[in-house]
Amino acid sequence: MDIATKQKYAMTETDEYLFGHGRHYEIYEKMGAHPVVSGDEKGVYFSVWAPNAKNVGVVGDFNHWDPKAHLMKRLENSGIYELFIPNVGVGDLYKFAIETKRGDIIFKADPYGNFSQMRPENASIVTDISKFQWTDSRWQKNKAKVQSYDKPVAIYEVHPGSWKKDETGANCGFKKYRELAHELADYVKYMGYTHVELIGIAEHPFDGSWGYQVSGYYAPTSRYGTPEDFMYMIDYLHGQGIGVILDWVPAHFPKDAHGLGRFDGEPLYEHPDWRKGEHAQWGTYVFNYEKPQVMNFLVANALFWLEKFHVDGLRVDAVASMLYLDYGKSNGQWVPNCDGGNKNYEAVEFLKHLNSILKKRNPGCMIIAEESTAWPKVSRPAEEGGLGFTYKWNMGWMHDFLNYMKEDPYFRQYHHNELTFSFEYAFSENYVLVLSHDEVVHLKCSMINKMPGAMKDKFGNLRVAYGFMMAHPGKKLLFMGQDFAQLREWSEERSLDWNLLDHEKAHRQLNDYYRDLLTFYKTNPALYETDCDPAGFKWVFGADSQHNMLTICRMSKGKKQCLLFHFNFSPVEYKNHRIGCLCPGTYKEVFNSDAEKYGGSGLMNPVLVKAEPVAWDWNDYSMEVNVPAYGMIAFEFRYKTPEKKKKADDPKKADASEKADVQTKVDAPQKADVPKKAGRNKKVRS
Repeated sequence: MDIATKQKYAMTETDEYLFGHGRHYEIYEKMGAHPVVSGDEKGVYFSVWAPNAKNVGVVGDFNHWDPKAHLMKRLENSGIYELFIPNVGVGDLYKFAIETKRGDIIFKADPYGNFSQMRPENASIVTDISKFQWTDSRWQKNKAKVQSYDKPVAIYEVHPGSWKKDETGANCGFKKYRELAHELADYVKYMGYTHVELIGIAEHPFDGSWGYQVSGYYAPTSRYGTPEDFMYMIDYLHGQGIGVILDWVPAHFPKDAHGLGRFDGEPLYEHPDWRKGEHAQWGTYVFNYEKPQVMNFLVANALFWLEKFHVDGLRVDAVASMLYLDYGKSNGQWVPNCDGGNKNYEAVEFLKHLNSILKKRNPGCMIIAEESTAWPKVSRPAEEGGLGFTYKWNMGWMHDFLNYMKEDPYFRQYHHNELTFSFEYAFSENYVLVLSHDEVVHLKCSMINKMPGAMKDKFGNLRVAYGFMMAHPGKKLLFMGQDFAQLREWSEERSLDWNLLDHEKAHRQLNDYYRDLLTFYKTNPALYETDCDPAGFKWVFGADSQHNMLTICRMSKGKKQCLLFHFNFSPVEYKNHRIGCLCPGTYKEVFNSDAEKYGGSGLMNPVLVKAEPVAWDWNDYSMEVNVPAYGMIAFEFRYKTPEKKKKADDPKKADASEKADVQTKVDAPQKADVPKKAGRNKKVRS
């Protein structure tokens, strides 16, 4: 592609107007550094927003970093500065030298720059991201269908810098995007995940922030290569049928001198009132959502990743900190809104507008909120009073469930509500169930070491835990390393302990187990078609706290498939144990976490188990099954036609009647605490 002409990038009055009103959704095409031709001269067109500056110059190796060598022209209507510099090109380093109102000269990286030096250096680098040849048209065409609510979503959360290190030690131990693309795709396909969620892609100065303190919102981090290298990675993953989600951080940014903070000598991207403009706990600045140009910067940035880099979704970090003015603050550290409350109205409107624009321009994209409070309707459309996100992380489930799993099995009976409470609100939002990076760092232990007991007990606990997660309504996310029971906590400084898969049988078995769970999840519509619909879930019995057990049913659309799950979170196995079931007929065991190949004891069930008309657990029917210790067993329901209905004159009518009978029984309300008839469901446990 030929270098574009200067006219394509030069600011117009329309550009200034749209940017000033927060509605210039391709502002990144104007701002920043763009290789162009002007007449017969090749060079770079530079543009930056710095309304409080006295002067702005472009500095780099091309002018010996002299702030006065290339002073920019100010556009008075917008506070934007622009300049064309001939004989500057791709690969040249640059910054903006800003003279503040006080006469100081500060040097800033380009807020809209697409490439940066490798940390600890921080100059921007002129680049051209328009030349990459994409090959993912088929993926893009089918994206909306693949990512609809009734499709399976199993996300593999990955920090590229520590997934695997470069063993040669080159490039500070970081593998390059192109190398990661192939190795990551091979593993994700082998395991059966549908998506990867990448942590820390936007440029950031400090490894220990994991990329959650961003300095270059429009630049893929140079730790792993160039912007084109990152494009290759996404294109390759799409070619392998894998979706890509990026962590995105519109809540706050770091105070590093070269970054957005006090950009033109005054608060610009952050709110000028420190009570609104700083997160004291995190040592960062807060974006000023009251300023149209700042909202434009963020909305255009989200669109930039979706449209220029073809990512399939964004996981929006720290949404709760945006919604509440007093988030993490004490009295006197925050300012109430106009109604005297703690809701950040400007941030709410920003999020509604963001989600509306993203979905309008990119049908099928997934926008996922990390929101840790009970804010209502996070994943409901704005026209229904919601924020408009596609999904919300279910952090309540994560917190309660992990607390339950950490308990000694003897004491779990006193924490049974932590296991069952999430079902009460499972359909109040469109949820993603997450066991994320935040749960396996900072002395929280790895997932396997959260489990109580000896090592054999830990693995048993982890198997039933993952089985419960897969059966619970909601899409799925697991952080890297936890699918083979990484022993150590995660650290960004080292690679995952992949050697465990080669030398430790229990870890290979756990990896095989999770792989088979993902296959089971994706091949059974009952587990994903109705994740966001209460019609897809029924309690069978949830009140057996004494035995650390519960029984649930998951159903696909129209009840075409029904799966019965029974969980035992205790170390005691039960043979010929009676459990309630919703319908008569036969049940086929289709998954058992206690299979010997997974490291279990091998306590299985017959291929088919018949339900009997024996009232149990407040159900009319029940069956006897073998329940392994720390076990998850899944049965697929198969309805057996009663003899009297086989004799119907019209077989089609009889078949319809049978289906209606099944539908009625499955739809009938099941209450764990109210018996149908006194004394009818006496419980005798083996």
